[in-house]
Amino acid sequence: MSIADETVVYLREHSLVVTTAESCTAGKIVTLLSEVEGSGEFIECGYVVYSPQAKQRVLHVSPHTIETFNLTSVEVATEMAMGALRDSTANVAVATTGILGPEDVDGIPAGTICFAWAFQLAGGCHVFSDEQRFAGTRCQVQKEATEYALERLPYFHRRALLGEDE
Repeated sequence: MSIADETVVYLREHSLVVTTAESCTAGKIVTLLSEVEGSGEFIECGYVVYSPQAKQRVLHVSPHTIETFNLTSVEVATEMAMGALRDSTANVAVATTGILGPEDVDGIPAGTICFAWAFQLAGGCHVFSDEQRFAGTRCQVQKEATEYALERLPYFHRRALLGEDE
């Protein structure tokens, strides 16, 4: 069973509806999910935002956060996830921002990807973030980041259900 199939099963079992806020993965998370039959019930929308201006305008990422932490940061990913949830009927958001490569940018190594997962539960909103570095070509890094984002969703959801935060 593929990671997308596993994720859709998990979403179904837990009555979760997802939205994505993707920069470096360019919509591949929501695309991968959409390839699973019946997944439409569990996908609310997907935002693809590359520029700082789009992140600010569409997802309400603070310019101060971008200036302070850089576009490739867990802080920006967190604000992206929160912004996606804010204007959505979804109860889970997955966000990615990073540098696919092949070159480093602003001293940040190529392959560095920042993630955030936000869950809107009865007890409030729970947000988790992570930074990973993947090796390979742009396409390989993008694929690895997409799969990682989906693989970690159940783990962080279980933590949210326990009332944990980062």
